[in-house]
Amino acid sequence: VESSAVSQRGKKIFVKAPIPGKILQISVEIGDSVEKDQLILILEAMKMKNRILSPIKGKITQILVEEGEMVPQDHPLIRIEN
Repeated sequence: VESSAVSQRGKKIFVKAPIPGKILQISVEIGDSVEKDQLILILEAMKMKNRILSPIKGKITQILVEEGEMVPQDHPLIRIEN
């Protein structure tokens, strides 16, 4: 399953959890440049690994979660600026 739920605020994009789950892996760090559709993290829900992709080309400016953290649906995960 691939998803990139997103909320735009000017040039700041907040990638949000499309479903509740556990953060298994964060594939980026603050300051990283990312391409559109690049893997940014993996969210586990109901024993399925969901690949969360960057909705835009930009720079990671904030990581709002940690590996192992449980998050509800629509929880902000990562902020990207384009």
